[in-house]
Amino acid sequence: MEMSVEEFESTGRVKGRYVYGVAGSGKALRLGPIGIEDNEVYTIPYQDLCAIVHNCSAEPYQSNDDKKVKGWIKTHQRVLDMAQERLGTIIPLGFDTILEPKDDTASSDQVITDWLKEDYERLCTVMEKIRGKNEYAVQVSYDPKVMAERVAEQSEGIRKIKEEIATKSPGMAYMYKQKLEKAVKSEMERLADEWFKDFYRRIREHTDDIVVEKTKKLDRDKVMLLNLSCLVAKDKVDSLGGELDRINNMDGFSVHFSGPWPPYSFVAKPTIAIPGAKEVSDVT
Repeated sequence: MEMSVEEFESTGRVKGRYVYGVAGSGKALRLGPIGIEDNEVYTIPYQDLCAIVHNCSAEPYQSNDDKKVKGWIKTHQRVLDMAQERLGTIIPLGFDTILEPKDDTASSDQVITDWLKEDYERLCTVMEKIRGKNEYAVQVSYDPKVMAERVAEQSEGIRKIKEEIATKSPGMAYMYKQKLEKAVKSEMERLADEWFKDFYRRIREHTDDIVVEKTKKLDRDKVMLLNLSCLVAKDKVDSLGGELDRINNMDGFSVHFSGPWPPYSFVAKPTIAIPGAKEVSDVT
């Protein structure tokens, strides 16, 4: 149902606006009580964009109850999914992004309109970049034991050290074993750099953009080599999946592929430095 922004203007102490994201539509719509804690979600338009919001207090959503917080985050995501069905491409903002007027003289919804106006050009650029695309997480890991055995078999220098160990006294053999460990580690580091470059190049061919994330520590049987956030057009998802299957089928390597997700990694923090407004909580 289309309606004017004025119908949603707050008249009580609820002066904040929780912002879920920005859609590529200039319509003012009521989306229903689908928000966090069943809040009424609606849109505030500016030209051909609109912010997806609900009215709230100026306090961030905080709790010591992890289950409650996870529920809020899931609702945040569900609102974005439902809004995308109605409004098309969505620029997602992080959980707990709240704007409010700096004083009682400013209109709460006008603060959102002013933000859209201030950040309009950048938002349009981001909107065009992510249109028809989703984010996928790609993690490539390897088994260090399998790879170390392979390195030991393939490296002539390492084979010679192993042969020398068999001919040495126990004391000398211990020193040569340390030398062997260093040689294997050095060769593994060299190969890991080659694997990273090779896999990154192969994955990049099937994506529109990539953000390299920090690798995570896994169990003893796996070492994470790549941790990537990939922006992928719908018509490239199958080809990316095929490439990842080929990597996953290589001896000693494994791939974790998840998505689609909203393209959070490809949306920069919006400009909030506008007259009459302040940000209650950061974009995550």
